[in-house]
Amino acid sequence: MSDSKLNFEAALSRLETIAKLLETGDAPLEEAMALYEEGVALTRALNQKLETAQQKITRLQPEEAKGDAE
Repeated sequence: MSDSKLNFEAALSRLETIAKLLETGDAPLEEAMALYEEGVALTRALNQKLETAQQKITRLQPEEAKGDAE
């Protein structure tokens, strides 16, 4: 499944699963590399989703709250 089709929670869950699989060290090299590449792609997608959410929050905050947060 494409990273962009996963919601945030599903992508994070998949990333956690990949991390656990890689930590065991039991995967053959080719599988470990594929898992690593998927993990990197998921990390990028998750970061993008977080940045988008932060931008939406910033736009929705009243000007007074923005000044208090800084």
